[in-house]
Amino acid sequence: MAWLWLAAAGLSEVAWVVLLKQSDGFSRPWPSAAVVAVLGVSFFCMSQALRSLPMGTVYAVWTGIGAAGGLVWGILLEGEPAGLLRIGCVGLILAGVAGLRLGS
Repeated sequence: MAWLWLAAAGLSEVAWVVLLKQSDGFSRPWPSAAVVAVLGVSFFCMSQALRSLPMGTVYAVWTGIGAAGGLVWGILLEGEPAGLLRIGCVGLILAGVAGLRLGS
């Protein structure tokens, strides 16, 4: 169950970073409020995962999902560049997340 909490925390991190961009520096009220709400959900889910998984693993996986998810979102929906190096680096992040899962 802890890994499901951690996956939810990571996906919530992707959501709040996307909303953060849409908040335009916290100048738009609804996206700004959504950032705070989704960030709270992300932290709650991460806190549940921390009940049984090592802190270092939880934090690394949480940030890995967020980084990879944010990059993929940016490439697919925001028109950010999708160079081979960027894609390869995301692959390395995901490989690290998988390795942490296998090592737990």
